[in-house]
Amino acid sequence: MTRYIPNQDDQRRRMLDRMGVGSFEDLLAPLPEEIRLDRNLDLPGPVSELPLHRQMAGLARTNTGSEKVCFAGGGAYDHFIPAAVDHIISRSEFYTAYTPYQAEASQGTLQSIFEYQTMVARLCGMEIANASMYDGASAAAEAALMAIRVKRKDRVLVAGTLNPRWLRVIRTYLDRAGFFVGEVPFDDNGRLDESALEAQMEDGFSALVVPYPDYFGQVFDLQPLAEKVHSRGGLLVVAADPIALAMLKSPGECGADIVVGEGQSLGIPLCYGGPYCGFMASRRRLARKMPGRLIGRTVDRAGETGYVMTLQTREQHIRREKATSNICTNQALSALTNCVYMALMGETGLREVARQCYQRTHYMVRRILEEVEGASTVFDNPFFREAAVLLPASGEAVRDAMLDRGYLAGIPVPGLGEGALLLSATEKRTGEEIEGLAESLAVVCREVAT
Repeated sequence: MTRYIPNQDDQRRRMLDRMGVGSFEDLLAPLPEEIRLDRNLDLPGPVSELPLHRQMAGLARTNTGSEKVCFAGGGAYDHFIPAAVDHIISRSEFYTAYTPYQAEASQGTLQSIFEYQTMVARLCGMEIANASMYDGASAAAEAALMAIRVKRKDRVLVAGTLNPRWLRVIRTYLDRAGFFVGEVPFDDNGRLDESALEAQMEDGFSALVVPYPDYFGQVFDLQPLAEKVHSRGGLLVVAADPIALAMLKSPGECGADIVVGEGQSLGIPLCYGGPYCGFMASRRRLARKMPGRLIGRTVDRAGETGYVMTLQTREQHIRREKATSNICTNQALSALTNCVYMALMGETGLREVARQCYQRTHYMVRRILEEVEGASTVFDNPFFREAAVLLPASGEAVRDAMLDRGYLAGIPVPGLGEGALLLSATEKRTGEEIEGLAESLAVVCREVAT
């Protein structure tokens, strides 16, 4: 069989003859010359299976960050994943399934999505949740579009304390659709600039997107903000950290209308950019403006519980003018991973993970301030699993030097100062690792400064 072997010369010849062209290059005729590659690819020669396996394993280790002690966050976190999570999702009936599209998807698939939706809705303090989104950034952008559909105003305001990569995704979505994104700056204390927010609200808006906690790990009471947004006729969209929600008051309790977030912390390993899994929940009254799909539970004529595709708003399934999104209907396997993780951890386990993240991050910051002469926190507000620290040396230079010592020592944030570094500590970080980080930072800061 030649099923997985590249085509032979005679096979290529037969295909070209069938298409009526003389060579493969003839197929490229519609492409301008200046964008065509005029040389062969610079690829290494063939190798046998063993060295190839070693090479791929090395690449995989750099992909997950497993060779370094991770104190970096910024939207992707090094949490412990119980072995049972991978064992369950690796079962063939789960692992081989891509996004199930049809309404006649199996009862097992529909039930797993329904359970996921229920957990997300409870975690967010909302009434409904959809079957998941691509990732947290696209979920935030879809929430902004959803708010525009509800309020019919072409402006969305976004807090400047949102993850900057998420903000870029929101701009990409909305700019191309002809809508306006207004960034609300934060002041020197790390809080949203009240006067700037008031000024931008004057021009009318559909929603304000605000993080909880914010990109710098800070936690603020959302209720006063929700009241202000609602008094001006807008919706409050909260971009929430699901681990933090196990400890904090839910966005729903604070007055949020739509809640989105990234589910990577819930059982999905670090893996550069994914695949990850976004979540979205909202008030029931907004259900028909929500993108993606909703699974419902019902009772059939025999009195048995059944699960059904209640709402699906893709343009492949309904009239295009009524479609709310052409996004992938859900990230089925990643959402199942979230569901299995939350089921295994339970409310008590999630709360314990959140508590340990909070305590270890605070201990980390305290030890850095004690060990590194001249170090300080950038802001003095309450923080959860992340904090911005100002070091007496270039943040980028310190990060690079710490790699040689075996640490992913945070993310430079030059907008907060040359020495600003955003650090995070999850429940995986031990006291010895935190001590090692603080001591190494002290040495590296002295070396870099000189």
